[in-house]
This record gives sequence, structure tokens and C-alpha cells, in this order.
Amino acid sequence: MNKKKVSLRELDFNNMGAWPREYKIGFCVLIGLLIFGLLWYLVTRPKGTELKGLERTESELRADFEEKQGRAANLEPLKQQLVQMEQQLQQMLRQLPSRTEMPALINDISQTALATGISNELFKPGPEAPKEFYAEKPIELKMVGTYHQFGAFVSGVASLPRVVIMTMHDISLRPRGASGDAPAAIGPNSSLELAGTVKTYRYLDEEEAAAQEEAAAAAAGGAR
Repeated sequence: MNKKKVSLRELDFNNMGAWPREYKIGFCVLIGLLIFGLLWYLVTRPKGTELKGLERTESELRADFEEKQGRAANLEPLKQQLVQMEQQLQQMLRQLPSRTEMPALINDISQTALATGISNELFKPGPEAPKEFYAEKPIELKMVGTYHQFGAFVSGVASLPRVVIMTMHDISLRPRGASGDAPAAIGPNSSLELAGTVKTYRYLDEEEAAAQEEAAAAAAGGAR
């Protein structure tokens, strides 16, 4: 005996128990899909976005960790290199003249100029200016000599027992007796005039270095 086929329009939602079996199964499948879709939209999708964010954070933290791990691995060699550099710096500073040697050194520089035939028309040392770990002493000078004499003077200063560092400031070198309108002729034996200021340097002893540190700390505290 053939069963009467029921259409969707004839289904009674108030009496689902009377539905044919295939409609019951289809309706359950539809409800299951709807529930699954809601769960994915409300629960799974946000969790997926959160998971991607956590994965990105993990990648950034891993890269940061690897970078810091690399720095930590190189920290000890860098510390040793810094110690070596500080030792080399101290050795270089010790090659500069000391406080007690400075007057004799300035006299040696002046005498070296005279020994090469240079005329010291002005050789006036100024007051020292202490820095962080050294002191600079300006010397205002005016010398007259030839190219060869000035070359011999530089060689003589370089051969002094102590390392002598001289920097030039506002130095002018011109023919002796030159004027703006009629410059004097320049030759190997021409008389040249060197005028300006040079600075020479010495290292600070432990007492002076400590005083400089205290002064710097006091200045920094007063600036706050």
C-alpha cells in the first residue's frame, strides 16, 4: 500500500512528531548545521583570530629572545674588549707628560725652536684647562723662521722623550713683512711668520682625576 506523500506546505510545526521520518531527519540536520554555524561564528572564529595574534606575539618574542640571547653570548667578550681598550687608553695617557714634567716640557719646546734657528718673538703659556682625564695648556706664540727651520722644529719636538701632542688653533703662516697689497716673495729661504695658539696636553694623576670626577658629579647634581 502506497503512503501519501506529504509536501512541505502541509507540515504542521506544532505537531512535529507526526512528520514523516525523512522530514524529521532533514530538520534535525538543518538544526545541527545552524548550531554548528553559530558555534563557529560566536566561539571558533574569535578563538582563531586570538590564536593568530598569539602566534604573532610568540614569533616576536622568539625573535626578541634570540636577539637578546645573542647579545648575552657576546657580552663577556665585549667586557674583555672594553677592559683591554681601557688599559690601552691608560697606557697611551701615561705616555703624555705628567704635572711635574709639564714645565720642563714647555721649556724644551721653546729651546727646540731656538736650536733650529727660529726666533721666538712670543712664547706665552696660558692657564691649564682640566678635562675629564687630561689637561690642555694653551701657548700663545709668534715665531719667525724658514720652511726648513719649521720642519726641523717639528722633527725636534717629535723626538722629545715624552709624547708631545700639539694642536693648532687660529694659526696663520705668512711671509715675513707681507701686506695685502704687495705680498712678499716666497722661496726656500724666505722668512715666514707663524702666529696663533697651540695647545699641548698632559694626563691627570689619580688625585686630579678624582677631583675632576667630583666636580662633574657636583655639576650634574646642581643641574637637576
